[in-house]
Amino acid sequence: MSREWTQLVSAVCLFLYLSEFGPWIALAISGDTGDILLSKNCHQGARPAMILPLYRSDPDSSVSAVNPHRKLQRSVESRRRSNARMRLYDDLLLHGYYTTRLWIGTPPQRFALIVDTGSTVTYVPCSTCEHCGRHQDPKFQPDLSSTYQPVKCSSSCNCDDNRMQCVYERQYAEMSTSSGVLGEDVIAFGNQSELTPQRAVFGCENAETGDLYSQHADGIIGLGRGDLSIVDQLVEKNVIGDSFSLCYGGMDVGGGAMVLGGISPPSDMVFAYSDPGRSPYYNIDLKEMRVAGKRLPLKPSVFDGKHGTILDSGTTYAYLPEAAFHAFKDAVKKELHSLKQINGPDPNYHDICFSGAGNSVSELSKSFPVVDMVFGNGAKLSLSPENYLFRHSKVRGAYCLGIFQNGKDPSTLLGGIFVRNILVTYDREHTKVGFWKTNCSELWERLHISGAPPPMPPNSEGTNMTEASEPPVAAPSISPQDSHTGGLQIARVTFVIIFNISYSDMKPHITELAELIAHELYVNTSQVQLMNFTSIGNGSLSSWAIIPGASADYISNTTAMSIIARLTNHHVQLPSTFGSYKLVDWKAEVPPERSWWQQYYMVLGLAAMLTLLLGLLSFATFLIWKSRQQTLHSYKPVDEAVPEQELQPL
Repeated sequence: MSREWTQLVSAVCLFLYLSEFGPWIALAISGDTGDILLSKNCHQGARPAMILPLYRSDPDSSVSAVNPHRKLQRSVESRRRSNARMRLYDDLLLHGYYTTRLWIGTPPQRFALIVDTGSTVTYVPCSTCEHCGRHQDPKFQPDLSSTYQPVKCSSSCNCDDNRMQCVYERQYAEMSTSSGVLGEDVIAFGNQSELTPQRAVFGCENAETGDLYSQHADGIIGLGRGDLSIVDQLVEKNVIGDSFSLCYGGMDVGGGAMVLGGISPPSDMVFAYSDPGRSPYYNIDLKEMRVAGKRLPLKPSVFDGKHGTILDSGTTYAYLPEAAFHAFKDAVKKELHSLKQINGPDPNYHDICFSGAGNSVSELSKSFPVVDMVFGNGAKLSLSPENYLFRHSKVRGAYCLGIFQNGKDPSTLLGGIFVRNILVTYDREHTKVGFWKTNCSELWERLHISGAPPPMPPNSEGTNMTEASEPPVAAPSISPQDSHTGGLQIARVTFVIIFNISYSDMKPHITELAELIAHELYVNTSQVQLMNFTSIGNGSLSSWAIIPGASADYISNTTAMSIIARLTNHHVQLPSTFGSYKLVDWKAEVPPERSWWQQYYMVLGLAAMLTLLLGLLSFATFLIWKSRQQTLHSYKPVDEAVPEQELQPL
């Protein structure tokens, strides 16, 4: 390209930026990488241009074509950008994925989207969809959004000739597919976000197949690298730093947190180099694995095949190349001295499972070894058993390996199970990924970030559990009533809340409300029970109970106080779908004390049952002895061995 042509293109770019056509700025597309470059790089006129509607931001964040130091200035400013703090929902065992909530359009329409670092497009089912399953929320209706705009066809996108609109199509490894058109609208990130709603391009889905059709979640939020990624779009707008973080809950808790934008990393965060040119995915330079401190007999190159070692938050489990998988499996089995290998929960899969470890996640490290991941810079990340195990769904106290062989693919794929209770920071600006072991359900407190949500932008967010004008209420202390246990035993915590939404409008969403309450109170959904639900005036009244978990008889004093504190201090936050609501009553119920005659008759009952069982056992023993006597004939030699028969259950 001649120097004169380059100067002409630069002049045109500057004119477009400064003129009334400023909102329509040429975006240069790299033919080699597909990267979008803002108008500050418009002088590289060799690349074809895709025209997309851009909206002028404040002068301080605009891209200046006449400031040669703008790139450095932008890097400094990016550290002061807002970020979008967002909650994560669901879990790996029951759902296989984690979701977050996005609000799209004006007025906002809510969606539950799978968090996926292996995808670029963010998409939701559209009202025009001809083959979409039944999902958590209603389909997106572009006609009801006053701010929706279709992305018109251009030379840089695949085009639907009938609609003259850009289209997308994606196919996933499990052979599910999604296709639709591209649109642009205002997207909001929830009431914990400092980031105000932003315009962004997303997919309006017209067809889906496979797991995407049958899943409960509405769609996918794409966090991968690419011009359509929600991260790339926000970074290009210069409203967040070039980074994001995910924190998946543990084996029993679920949920978690997500941050779009930069955070201050903890001092003991472990970093690994991530080469953006290595593959289109987020990778780390894994060099070796150790089980119980012993290095697996593998060459470092085994973790560098094809795409290398990839982090994929949208994949449930982890997958190793054949040699690495067998070495890992054998090394783990050698360390399990007191456990018994059993069949997996699904006969269609050859899961490697072990029983006898007990039901408490905190005790797993007594039975299963620690696994270390060593990176190219020598840094080491130690993984707990919950980072490579999942619960056996049919045998209590049994666990299965959540790491499998990756078929014939030499890539290493690390899914959500690998990062349970680990804050993972994808620092794209500095080409590294950070890992910090923590309790993801308490992430904000552990990062010393205030839990109070910022002011909510109009028509975009949820509401608090009480009216904004009502001051916080301190949770009263509860005195222990069971001295021999050293603490209070709570049978259940009950509470009553009033919504300003009518009974008929609330009823279809009561199951979803239970899930949200469970997440906000840091308990399992199975612990949340609806006791009463009725109409009151123009609103509705519901009473709830939090009961002990499946493996417990009581709620601990600490857990009960945490639940009550979150309720009374209004830390429970629900989406705007449920309107405004107010806590009107709560109670921590202790088990009723038994009178002396109840205890007396209970002892008598247990004695009677024990006597009956002993009688049945004696009778069964007599029958077995009689049967064996009939089997042993008198003419057999006395010294002949008689094979023992296994005693069958009575």
